[in-house]
Amino acid sequence: MTHWIARRLPVPIMCEFSFDPGDPLAVTLIFDSEGEYPVRWVFARDLLTEGLTARSGRGDVELWPVHSDGRRFLWIQVGNAGAGRTALFEMPAQPVAQWLAGCYDLVPRGAETAGVDWSELTQLIQ
Repeated sequence: MTHWIARRLPVPIMCEFSFDPGDPLAVTLIFDSEGEYPVRWVFARDLLTEGLTARSGRGDVELWPVHSDGRRFLWIQVGNAGAGRTALFEMPAQPVAQWLAGCYDLVPRGAETAGVDWSELTQLIQ
């Protein structure tokens, strides 16, 4: 992954995606995963899926695809754009798409809430 500090100042960093089938609606992205102060962002799995093909998200997480020199990239912006505090990252889209396909193999789209015990949740609310 590349962290763009300024328009012409790219800095390579390591990142790591993770997925927990127990929380199938979300994915986690850890920026600077091998650094002293890794930063964790949790956002909707569907947001990541949409971001691979079109601009998606508002607010704290925005994603969009970019095609350059015959290659596909995924751009991710995190932070508070209204306060001018954001970070912009670029990564090859293909490994993200392959990883995401594996997440959908574990928990298919539409089956995310299949294992929820709604009666237990109702009792907790009451």
